[in-house]
Amino acid sequence: MPLAAPSGLMSLGLFVVAAAVLALLAGGYWMNARIKYREPPRPRPEEQPHLPPEGAVREVRENRESLEVPEVPKGGRPLTPYELGNVDTKPSASKERPRWSKGSSGSFGGGGLGAH
Repeated sequence: MPLAAPSGLMSLGLFVVAAAVLALLAGGYWMNARIKYREPPRPRPEEQPHLPPEGAVREVRENRESLEVPEVPKGGRPLTPYELGNVDTKPSASKERPRWSKGSSGSFGGGGLGAH
């Protein structure tokens, strides 16, 4: 009995799988078309956003520093992070950009060569 004899059942199975894949692709295309049809139309050029009358908004570069954490009174309980809330920032008096020191990696305990 030959083991590699072609079987009509196997070719029928491959045909059914191919038909199922084609049906899934066609169904996906049909579903995508229905979803696209329900979407609102694209905005026309006159509906697009325009620049404000004073012109384009420009980038502002400034150094920011965080506000100080409140001091704990003697004998008092320190605040937990949940009691501090969001830490606000204020503009820095210094106009120099902060730089890593020469030979430092720039991160705490990072090691490595750092700035060359």
